[in-house]
Amino acid sequence: MISPEVITPVVFFVIFLFLVKLCSILWKPSKNEKFPPGPNALPLIGNLHIFDTKNPSKTFTQLSNTFGPVFSIQLGMQKVVVLYGCDAVKDALVNHAEEFSDRADIPIFTETSNRYGIVFSNGENWKVMRRFTLSKLKDFGMGKKSIEERINEECDALVQVFKSYEGQPFENTDIINTAVANIIVSILLGHRYEYGDPELLKLMSLVEENFKLLGSPMILLYNTYPKLIRWLPGVHRTVFKNNSALKYFITETFTKNKSRLDINNPENFIDAFLIKQLEKNPESKQYFHNDNLTMLVSNLFVAGLETTSTTLRWALLLMMKYPEIQEKVQKEIDQVIGLRQPQVEHCKQMPYTDAVIHEIQRFGNIIPAIAPHATTQDVMFRGFFLPKGTHVLPLLTSVLKDKNYFERPDEFYPEHFLNSQGQFVKNEGFLPFSAGKRRCTGEILAKAELFLFFTRLLQNFTFQAPPGTMVDITPVFGFTNAPMTHKMCAVQRHND
Repeated sequence: MISPEVITPVVFFVIFLFLVKLCSILWKPSKNEKFPPGPNALPLIGNLHIFDTKNPSKTFTQLSNTFGPVFSIQLGMQKVVVLYGCDAVKDALVNHAEEFSDRADIPIFTETSNRYGIVFSNGENWKVMRRFTLSKLKDFGMGKKSIEERINEECDALVQVFKSYEGQPFENTDIINTAVANIIVSILLGHRYEYGDPELLKLMSLVEENFKLLGSPMILLYNTYPKLIRWLPGVHRTVFKNNSALKYFITETFTKNKSRLDINNPENFIDAFLIKQLEKNPESKQYFHNDNLTMLVSNLFVAGLETTSTTLRWALLLMMKYPEIQEKVQKEIDQVIGLRQPQVEHCKQMPYTDAVIHEIQRFGNIIPAIAPHATTQDVMFRGFFLPKGTHVLPLLTSVLKDKNYFERPDEFYPEHFLNSQGQFVKNEGFLPFSAGKRRCTGEILAKAELFLFFTRLLQNFTFQAPPGTMVDITPVFGFTNAPMTHKMCAVQRHND
């Protein structure tokens, strides 16, 4: 007679085999040939087992080589259509802008945003928030001389901080983050922070840590199995904690604003939103509530800080790596601007500097994959049928490194944006701000910041690696691609 000790493991093993077989039937990929092709998926885990978690772009490239520019993958039970290369991404986001304009339901983002704000909302809420945001960003200076003056004032402060190190090595992350944060903070809150302010340093550390964690394997698992992973320890809990701390700060801030609000003279973005709350109409009641305000300010602060500051850090690192390019930029600055204060209008007269800034954005590849889109309706796209609600991942890294548009996609090569006469030329493969209806709302502001900060710093300093060190341009992969932490020397070019 077989003992119970033997029967129990056998029974469990039989049940396990039965469940695996059942999963393989229930979750078998659709045989609909019109859906984009992709690798065979395993029960429960889908295609998670084939991903290079340290560098997912490598896996996507291999899959594109096999299946073409439009293919599908399966993350757990969720199918995702991937768009690879400039032509496929632009075709979807520009030529089929309306059909691809929704934001996919990604658990980590859905839970932190509750679908409020602008980045992760959909439908009428997204349209109202985006319309309001664009209008008020313009009212408070975006694209105008007033914001240019504000950026230049911050440039003055930044130059003084760099000078204080007297050419000695220092780490620039918090300094550059503060300079960039002060621009968006001045729009949102109406003031700026001093360098080293503990409150701002805390806020920036929350944002920086979340961006690193959002690209981690644990977050991929959370997005795949949220109901299971939610109760386990892991970095997803840190993301939630950091997000709550940021929300608390924002709520405290606009609560203070309410107590001194002048409806006839809004001083900042938050004031403008609070005034909108007071209007007696259905739209204000339905959309201009505190939850939307909190997420909208959070979206703008995070987006206005992380991408621009990371790009500037790449800029200085790449100038250290390629001193001959740095020298050419400085020569053009000396010829066109001299010792005057740089202005955005100078950019038209500075093709080489403009090309270098564009190449920094392309090579830096700050956001390899934007937050996934979703189809708003059933759509035929490049011969494939995508049902309404299909998750779509446009890979910006595949656009910025598309060999059909960039001669040397893996090299830092400003000539990607210059013709044989040295004139600046646009490149259709340049989409660092995405495209279509979800294109970055702060693009105009970011471009002004990048040009003014970059030219002012190179006007005043030559950037070098500390003696005895090598310049390493290997990125740190996360939700964004950031430079590794490093020190630099800012050697003054002109005597005061």
